[in-house]
Formats: sequence, structure tokens, C-alpha cells
Amino acid sequence: MPSMSIPFSNNPNVLLPPRTTTTTTSLSVFNEKQQTDNWNGLKFIRGKKLLKDLTTWGIGGPCNYFLQVSDQTQLISAIRYCHEHSIRYIIIGKGSNCLFDDLGFDGCVILNRIEFFERKEAGMYRVGSGFRFNRLGIHCSNQGFTGLEFAGAIPATVGGATYMNAGANAQEIGDVIDSVDVVTVQGKLQRLQKNDLNFGYRSSTFQDMKDLAAIVVVTFQLQESGSARTKQKECSERRRTTQPLGERTAGSVFRNPLNVGVAAAELIEKAGLKGFRIGGAVVSNVHANFFVNVGNSTSRDMLDLIALVKNKVDQKFGVQLKEEVLYFHPHCTDLD
Repeated sequence: MPSMSIPFSNNPNVLLPPRTTTTTTSLSVFNEKQQTDNWNGLKFIRGKKLLKDLTTWGIGGPCNYFLQVSDQTQLISAIRYCHEHSIRYIIIGKGSNCLFDDLGFDGCVILNRIEFFERKEAGMYRVGSGFRFNRLGIHCSNQGFTGLEFAGAIPATVGGATYMNAGANAQEIGDVIDSVDVVTVQGKLQRLQKNDLNFGYRSSTFQDMKDLAAIVVVTFQLQESGSARTKQKECSERRRTTQPLGERTAGSVFRNPLNVGVAAAELIEKAGLKGFRIGGAVVSNVHANFFVNVGNSTSRDMLDLIALVKNKVDQKFGVQLKEEVLYFHPHCTDLD
């Protein structure tokens, strides 16, 4: 998952929305005013980083500028710099749940590696947004605390999971969040308490925050449970037997439709689309809501496959599926 991402119709591991105040000056700022790769201690890579190497789908061309941050200070500095110079930017985490275009991204991609983990007291954990969500779920469950057992089966970062309100097996991350520290597009820190947050099915307060730049820290409050470790192992085993692990996927492509009583995967399978292929993009034969890059999928292959599946399911069942994966086009400046 995105730290936050760009949806088709509305989720990192977080992929956060590209932010900019203009769409024409970003390249000139770097090319004319900055000729080195080190600005204020931030080391940018120019034009060489392929986005396919940053995502679980393995799709995406080069970004103009790339930066990896490992702490809050670096992230805030990068956001402030991009904001002050009108440079569009995206913040990503694990790179699941998102699709980049083969043309790449005309801006700066910031890779979130804020990975600290602190135990404040029994059951209370303060975690960096770049920390691996599955690692967090396993660790907390092994210590005998319930609420994140499902996380052990989800390849995301804490920030991306929070932004999307990730969930499975009747659990959601929003149920156990105590507070969230965010940074705004102006580079200001803000703490949101539990009462300030609203979570729904794959939705959160953060998706509607116009001035949100990034989720930085998430604090969890969990309860003791003697069965947490067993439950976590059951979740992981269920995932191992029902999902195409080891293949290049982005997680579930579609959200399960509400008030229908049938999961998106079942609708796709009943429409006869398991194994359907466009170019290098294939509907998984293991789980129909997972689309696989079998080795040479382009972004257009995947977009066409998503559109075809949506159309077929709508024609056959009258259900309009809504994407969970998020798409970045090369010049996007906001949620599309």
C-alpha cells in the first residue's frame, strides 16, 4: 500500500495525493535554480528511479525526482521544499494498492522509510508510518494483544493502512487507533485524537483532508488476549491458501460492494473472468479480485483489464464495482 494514493473513482502503503500549486514550474525550479543533488541535506535522484521498482505490481516509468526519507525531520523538509517551489509530489510506502503509469511521474516521489517502533505502555504502541504493517501485526499478536491480528497478512505500511482503513477478518485498523500525527502541505505538524477521526469501509478522515501531506506517526491502543497469536497465525494461513502470494499483484483491485451480500471476487468469478488476460495483465486463478502482472504488463494493460471487469460485472449483475487500487497518471495534481 501506498503512504496514500490516487483513486480511479474517488486508498500506502501511505500513498499521499500529489500536491502542487501550479503544474508548469516544477521542472524549471530544479533545472534552473538547483544544479546539485543535495538540497538542504536532502539527496534527490534525478530521472533515474523507475516506479516499477517501488511497487508490488512492478509497473511504472521513471519519476523526475526521487527522495527517500528516514525520519520526520527529513519528510517535513522535503514537503516544505516542494510546497514552497510549487513542485508536485507523491509520498509512497510499500507501493501496494497503487498503479503508476508507464510514462512515469512528472514530479517528485518521496519514499517513506520512517520505521521506528515504540512501546509506550502495555498495549500502547507508537509507530512510524513507514513501519511494515504485517510486521506490526505479528509483533503485537506475539506479545498477546488483540486488534491487529489481520495485519500480519497485509503487505502495506502503517501509514498506508491507516489512510485506507485496512481491514480483514472482521477487524479494521481504525478500531484500535488512539491518535495520528500528520504533516500538512505547509509542513506543519498536527495531532488528531481518536475523537477527531472517522473511519468507514476502506475510508478515513484523511481521504477528505485537503491540507494533508502525510501521515507521520500512528499510536495504537490494544487489549490483552490469550488467543491473539493463534488468531494471527490463522489469518496468515488463510491468506496463504486463498491469495496468489509470490506473484506481482497490488492486493484487492476492487472494494467489496456494500449491501449486496456478495464479495467482488465472487462476482468476478461468476462473470467467468478468472484467468482472463489483456497483454501482461491477468485476473488471478487463485483469487479473482487480484490481478497479476505476469511479467510484461503495461499500465494500459492493467487499466484496460480493470475497465473490462467492471463493465462485465455491471452488465451481468447490475453491480458497479469501485476500485480500491489507486492510479497515478504522469501529471496528476489531486485525487482523480
